[in-house]
Order: sequence, then structure tokens, then C-alpha cells
Amino acid sequence: MQWDGISEFVYVAENESFTLASKKMAISTAQVSRQISALEKRLNIKLFYRTTRKVSLTEEGRFFYQHCRSVLDGLDAAERAITNLQSKPQGKIKLTAPVTYGEKQILPLVNNFIKQYSDVEVSAYLSNRQIDIVEEGYDLAIRLGKLSDSTMMAKKLGNRANYVCASPDYLDMHGIPHSILELNKHSCLLGTNDYWHFRESGREKSIRVTGRLRYNNGYSLTDAALKGVGIVQLPDYYVQQHLQSGELVTLLDNYRAPDEGIWAVYPQNRHLSPKIRLLVDYLAEQLL
Repeated sequence: MQWDGISEFVYVAENESFTLASKKMAISTAQVSRQISALEKRLNIKLFYRTTRKVSLTEEGRFFYQHCRSVLDGLDAAERAITNLQSKPQGKIKLTAPVTYGEKQILPLVNNFIKQYSDVEVSAYLSNRQIDIVEEGYDLAIRLGKLSDSTMMAKKLGNRANYVCASPDYLDMHGIPHSILELNKHSCLLGTNDYWHFRESGREKSIRVTGRLRYNNGYSLTDAALKGVGIVQLPDYYVQQHLQSGELVTLLDNYRAPDEGIWAVYPQNRHLSPKIRLLVDYLAEQLL
């Protein structure tokens, strides 16, 4: 009883016509009119201004419409979600990820994923540019660090740690820095940013570093550190194996910045399709 007339009301409000609403709902105009009249009587308010030429919402009607539209959207989303749970993942997924992290971590996992779901196709574009995934038609983006776009939905997939490290040969020759201020006495290997990030006395802190070498490539910076050229700050996936082997040594661990998030970001749709939801869940399971 409480739902009677709601759909008719929304259709009339959106079409500004009882006749158009009845055609779209495949019921008679008289039935639409009866349902709206009964709804107005039940609510004890006037929902529409009616003239021979136009139907428009009253102020109370506009307020009521906003809530009714949200309710119907929620019901539609719930129905689609249940249907999707029962359907087999299929179709294309277009995703983007940062270059190095994508090729080293994400795409190998995507390869495992598509082996499980033979009806899924994946197109991936690796770029360090912040891509507008809605404008450029992507289903999913992998982002690192702090998120700035609040219009997107996001799910955390894992964390990455940044390490300051150097080779034993470099430290034997130049000494070990025991505070972040001592970095100004050392040759720092620079990437695209002049600032390195730390945490001191419980607060995050960025300091400007200098050096005679700058690359926009993490593998080249790692190679320079391994060859004793200087000290570097890089994410774990560049240096972890060298730290484990002893080829590199971590420095300033007491000042290490908090781990950064790894995120799956996707448009703010009402629901995720089965293929996107399964891929995001799979990545989270493997990376957390």
C-alpha cells in the first residue's frame, strides 16, 4: 500500500505529462491519474500543478520527488546487483596503472585473473599521468599514495613502503647518516621530486635533497645505488630483493614515512559489474 503511486508519480514528474508517463509505463492515463490522486490524498499534500498545457511539481512535490527517485534508484541497483551475482563475468575491462608498478605487480596478477575467466578481455594502458578515467573511458585505475579525487569510488588493495638505502661500499666510503639533517652531507640520487618524505616526532616531514644525478626511472636509480653512486629513496618493489641480499642497506629507519596506500579507483556508478568487482577483489586478495 505504501508504494502505491510512487512509480506513477516519478514518471509524471520526469515527463511533465500524465499521457507520456502512461505510455512509458504501458498503462492507461486514467490509471496514472487515479494513482496520483490517491497518493496525494494519502499524503495530504498537492504534488502537481495541473493546467491544460502543462504539469509541474509543487514545492512539496519537488522535495518528495528527490526522495522517491533515490528510493527507486536503490531498488533498481539492488535488482541489478542480484542479477549480476548470478551472471558469469564477461566482456572487456579497460584499466590503467603506473608504469613500473603496473608491469611488475598488477599485470602479472591480471594475467592470472584472465586465465580463470576465459570470457573476460583486458586492455591495459600503463602511464604515470593522472588519467581522467571517466573522460577517457576507463573502467578501473590503480593509484598509489594519497587520493585527491573525491568523485571516484576507491578500494584499498594494499600498501607500499618507501626506503632510504645505499650500498655498503658507499657507506664505508662516506659514512652512515644518523639523522635526516645529515643527508645534506651526502650525494642523494634524485627522481622527479627534489623532496624526500619522512616522519619525525610523529609528524610527516618533507625535506629537500640534492645530488649530482637525477633520473625519472626507478630501476636506473636502483642501479646507481647498487654501484655506490649515492643514497636513494625508493618504493619497496624496486629495492626489496637487494635489501634481502645485503646489496643495499636501509638507513634512517626511525624516520621512515608511513606506508602509502595502493588503490583501485573506479567511477561512482551505482554498482560494479561482475567482471570489475571480481578483478578488484582478486587484486585486493593478492596484494593485501
